Amino acid sequence: MCRNIRTLFNFEPPATEEEIRAASLQFVRKLSGFNRPSQANEAAFAQAVEDVAAAARVLMASLSTTTAPRDREVEATKARERSRLRFSRG
Repeated sequence: MCRNIRTLFNFEPPATEEEIRAASLQFVRKLSGFNRPSQANEAAFAQAVEDVAAAARVLMASLSTTTAPRDREVEATKARERSRLRFSRG
């Protein structure tokens, strides 16, 4: 039903609004059990996505860390390698 929600905090460049909204959508899908809500639930679903995105923005703005930001390309390369090892046939 849903892809994994990815970590958005402490990356360089910072998470975009699109990434925040995508993670919020995945979270609401997971909670509701709906990949796509019915017309009767569409407004509540959309409002929940907006509320979660707003909370995510507040959370990320409030967090602090002493570690250096992670590089998106380096992390993507590591994830591809983990996936290759996990799903390789030999």
